[in-house]
Amino acid sequence: MSKVANLQKESMVMLKETSRTFFIPISFLEPTLKKTVASAYLCMRAIDEIEDHPELEPEAKQSLLLKISQMLKSEFNTAEYTGLMQPYEHILPPVTQRLGDWIRLCPEDIVGKVKDSTSIMAEGMAKWVEKDWVIQTREDLDDYTYYVAGLVGVMLNDLWKWHDGTETDPELAIAFGRGLQAVNMLRNYDEDLERGVLFVPEGWTRDDMFNYANENLAKADEYVKSIKNKRILMFCKVPLALAHRTLKALKSGREKISRIEVEGIVDQLKREEKIT
Repeated sequence: MSKVANLQKESMVMLKETSRTFFIPISFLEPTLKKTVASAYLCMRAIDEIEDHPELEPEAKQSLLLKISQMLKSEFNTAEYTGLMQPYEHILPPVTQRLGDWIRLCPEDIVGKVKDSTSIMAEGMAKWVEKDWVIQTREDLDDYTYYVAGLVGVMLNDLWKWHDGTETDPELAIAFGRGLQAVNMLRNYDEDLERGVLFVPEGWTRDDMFNYANENLAKADEYVKSIKNKRILMFCKVPLALAHRTLKALKSGREKISRIEVEGIVDQLKREEKIT
């Protein structure tokens, strides 16, 4: 097996380990796009693990994220990155330490876009680490969810256009990311509250967060209507359907939806889109 083929196989294993939810929709994409979306997702996941890490001090998080953001703005130097990671190799996960591999896996004619989006995300995350994730207003919430999730939508828009000319609305793509992130925030609401972090504007109730999630998911419903490529459509419809169902479950007092429910939703969408 060639080095590239081996790296591609490793990326799919890593994807399954870091996000089973994302692994499901990505499996419906055709091979080149699957490889590209996987590498792009892993790039963003690499920096997300830094922002979220419970053992890293805020100063270290901020420093790492800003340095990585700068490194992504030019020719990526894997040796320099390995040196940057060295003091943290005992605590940072493999997906973060292997950022150079995920960049290498991405096709040359689109890797620049992936690096740009990841660089902007890293800089935005660093800003919110400095702010100690204190969200006071709706504008703050929009800003935070843009950096940690909306940018995924922006990046995917670039990938769709690169792949087959599929044009999608960037604002609706950002709302898609925000909607999925808001559902995650609601899922982790009690857990975050226990550790003293609350990604909710001042004066907002849990119901306000449900409204925020629903508002953005409604825009995500609009987003998918413009997609004609069935495999890209399936990729988008799966997480959207899971988010809608999860929101309904949370509203009724359940923590999450079951694996059987997930499989049922995916099977139904496959029948609707006539995809095997």
